[in-house]
Amino acid sequence: MNVLVIGAGGREHALAWKIKQSPKCNDLYVAPGNAGTAAVAQNLTIGVNDFEALGQAVLDKDIDLVIVGPEEPLVKGIRNYFAAKDELKNILMVGPDQVGAQLEGSKDFSKEFMVRNQIPTAGSLTVTAENLSEGLDFLKKVEAPYVLKADGLAAGKGVIITSDIKEAEASLKEMLDGQFGAASQKVLIEEYLHGIELSVFVLTDGKSYMTLPEAKDYKRIGEGDTGPNTGGMGAVSPVSFADDAFMKKVEDQVIKPTVDGLNKDGIDFIGFLFIGLMNIKGEPFVIEYNVRMGDPETEVVMPRIQSDMLSHLAAAAKGELDKEQLEIKPETATTVVAVAEGYPGSYEKGRVMKGLDHDFKGIVFHAGTAVSDGQILTNGGRVLASTGLGSDIQSALGQSYENLQSIQWEGMNFRKDIGQDLLAL
Repeated sequence: MNVLVIGAGGREHALAWKIKQSPKCNDLYVAPGNAGTAAVAQNLTIGVNDFEALGQAVLDKDIDLVIVGPEEPLVKGIRNYFAAKDELKNILMVGPDQVGAQLEGSKDFSKEFMVRNQIPTAGSLTVTAENLSEGLDFLKKVEAPYVLKADGLAAGKGVIITSDIKEAEASLKEMLDGQFGAASQKVLIEEYLHGIELSVFVLTDGKSYMTLPEAKDYKRIGEGDTGPNTGGMGAVSPVSFADDAFMKKVEDQVIKPTVDGLNKDGIDFIGFLFIGLMNIKGEPFVIEYNVRMGDPETEVVMPRIQSDMLSHLAAAAKGELDKEQLEIKPETATTVVAVAEGYPGSYEKGRVMKGLDHDFKGIVFHAGTAVSDGQILTNGGRVLASTGLGSDIQSALGQSYENLQSIQWEGMNFRKDIGQDLLAL
């Protein structure tokens, strides 16, 4: 098969790296890709939302299967665009249509879906400028800390959590006043869930589903989970508290009702479901849905899959996932994300990176990197993810951190405490 992966981050490098290992993979392309994907595939300089150019590339390169990495092109309707074109409508694609993508594209839509399908989740209220006073009253009724979520896409940064009621009230007004642009024209106020977070990943063809390895990621910039939220500073898989009993509850109370609910609503969902969960005294509660793989979780999930991922992806796109058998490696995988100076605030791009030719243990996945005049430069906030594999968390982390000791660029920053909370359980 000729395959196109759409995206430019660590998630797409990890997907391409895994797909390339398949005997079914012929030509592999990534659009637009990064310096890491260039080593395993051919990069195409096409933006993720340039549907016309992506469609033309699919025809020109004789692509059989398209895997959509990031959420934005899904929410903007890339599947719908392909389906409306006679020459593209039969191309296999992993990624839902515009309606299915609203599970991530609208917090209000996804919350209503959970409530309608009796999927355990936090109590909430959706607020607009018109019912601001109702929102302020709701804040007074719920216990601190207060959770405010922009309804639309905000690059993983549209969530504010504070224990100060005055700050929560002010933040609600600022969000509705355009803090996150159109994404926060609606704001979801949620009850805070006290527990331990984890991410569960499902590949579905709309009827059958396959539960991939779970992971725990670390969102805040600072050690001890302090400072502002980021797109993710590291991840660990498997998650020690996600034992068979807990995962059975996840399947029965969350995964099955979600897939059944999509069918009941007439949503033909083909792609990944990323379910953000909170484990509250052994019970799963859904925090959010995403309609693609997580980043940096993909960088620990893909290395743990033993079976042919391309075979699974193609089967899902064809509606034949029930014929596939997932095999998972017993090893632990950890990844530590190295970021640019200043991230998640303002940061500079174009800093020269050194040490990437080192003989690494595990895998170094590129995220925000680019090649210029033979040099690899930083090209984003999250620059790379160092993944280690081992018999336990400590040995895997040893590889992750050892790799980072060999890499340098001006202002490089990473957390030193990834996975330590799990070791303390």
